[in-house]
Amino acid sequence: MISLVLGLGNIGRRYEKTRHNVGFEVLNLVFEKLEARRQKPAREYEWAVKAMASRIIILAWPKTFMNQSGLAAQALLHRENLEPADMLVVVDDFNLPLGRLRFREEGSDGGHNGLESLITVLGTRAFPRLRLGIGPIPPGEPDSTAFVLSKFGRGEAATVKKMVAFAAEAVIFALHNRLEEAMSKFNINPALPQ
Repeated sequence: MISLVLGLGNIGRRYEKTRHNVGFEVLNLVFEKLEARRQKPAREYEWAVKAMASRIIILAWPKTFMNQSGLAAQALLHRENLEPADMLVVVDDFNLPLGRLRFREEGSDGGHNGLESLITVLGTRAFPRLRLGIGPIPPGEPDSTAFVLSKFGRGEAATVKKMVAFAAEAVIFALHNRLEEAMSKFNINPALPQ
């Protein structure tokens, strides 16, 4: 069962509402819906807890910036005596069309610096993740970094809002159920506009 939800993003106002920060946006909504309690921030992360049945759920926002997300994850896992498999990472993905959701039990970094940091620092690819579609990168865009750090366009706002709400629902479902059930229910991509 998932005990830790790690949203990936960059801290600071300049990164708010960027494509790279949808992981933070989803975690913020999960925090509100669960009515979790904020804890004293650690050096590497901000965090909140929620008692759920017989266990404690941890929600965490790394303060290490995206490229060093693994440091925050490592500190949390060590502190709470958890394994990477107990952690669900909520992460943007430019390889998925805007609005799509995809649970994965494990996998490569897919060109994502935050996932690369997690895999390198933790020494494993075996941790669940919920990928949030922010792509595709427009033709002629020379730099994926510029794309992921850009803000969503006005015409994308409704799809992003729907995706974030649906992803928060998916995270909460995954906290109550097996990951295989979450994959079966949410990987059908109803977050996309009909």
